[in-house]
Amino acid sequence: MLTTASVLTAFIVLATLLPLWRNPHWSVRSFDFPRLQLCILALFLIIAQLLFLDLTRPLSQVLVAVTVLALAVQLWWILPYTMIWPKEVKDARVSISPDQTLTILTSNVLTPNRNAAALIALVREYKPDILVTLESDQWWEDQLAVLQSDMPYTIMCPLDNLYGMHVFSRLPLHESEVQFLIEEKVPSMHALVELRSGDTVRAHFVHPAPPSPTENDESKERDAELVVVGRSVADSDEPVIVTGDLNDVAWSPTTRLFRKVSGLLDPRVGRGFFSTFHADYWFLRWPLDHLFHSQEFTVVSVARLPSIGSDHFPFLTCLAFAPLRGRDQEPLKPDADDQDRATELAREQRASKHDVPEPGESDPH
Repeated sequence: MLTTASVLTAFIVLATLLPLWRNPHWSVRSFDFPRLQLCILALFLIIAQLLFLDLTRPLSQVLVAVTVLALAVQLWWILPYTMIWPKEVKDARVSISPDQTLTILTSNVLTPNRNAAALIALVREYKPDILVTLESDQWWEDQLAVLQSDMPYTIMCPLDNLYGMHVFSRLPLHESEVQFLIEEKVPSMHALVELRSGDTVRAHFVHPAPPSPTENDESKERDAELVVVGRSVADSDEPVIVTGDLNDVAWSPTTRLFRKVSGLLDPRVGRGFFSTFHADYWFLRWPLDHLFHSQEFTVVSVARLPSIGSDHFPFLTCLAFAPLRGRDQEPLKPDADDQDRATELAREQRASKHDVPEPGESDPH
């Protein structure tokens, strides 16, 4: 038992320490993802150690202490995404006018998935103002064309490389643009959304490539895309929303860096994980699909919707445009090291915040 406990403890420690290393290789960055699973494993290991080890032995005491410390470190990362944590974004007032709400449904459809009817049914049931699809190719574009009678404002970029993207909107979209910020086959979309109230919102829809053995060996491309978008929106005079499949978990150092440099808020904080991937394996799930927003918004609701046959669940967020109520909401604050890190990531990819379209800004670069 002591040998088994030692091996499992060593694994937990390694899985806890590796993400602290800034090495961008996928084999290191992959340990950013399963923190909840590692917490559960560490908890069960602690219970087993207390039950079966001879706690009078110094080595047993060390194993228990080290595992408890590893559990504490893992919890530090994920506890903000539980309901025991204070909400980062206020709840919307019940009296909010429908003209001041914005509902966005983000769905990675999985290109070979052919259950378009399930997504169309969700759109008709929940009636989002904006539908964002990721991994949508020409087949998906053809199937979703039936939505255009109700959602006539569109941005379309069908691709068969798992990075196609479409936006369907009931609300007017202005200055729409498709941009390939970092990689020539990985698009992002940018537009100015006009709410029913007449207010406008700068929106960015993104789907950077993940670090993985089948995609990019390193996370540098993903990280740089998030950083340049974050730095661009930080300078915005418009209310801002950034949404999409970030191929990164909510608690990772990269997403935290994005939140710091952008000044955007995460409605998940204090509300729950809302894990959207993997839809087929309940024991391997984490939040990959996100929506971040500026302080002008408060939250009406956040929900993970039923499966449509993809490996991702659709993600539905309803926000209220309430600048006065939201003005004292506090985002994460960057320090000098964060700014240096962001600069380094962008420089390595020869990318700049000036590459990001700025819909609605009066002073273009």
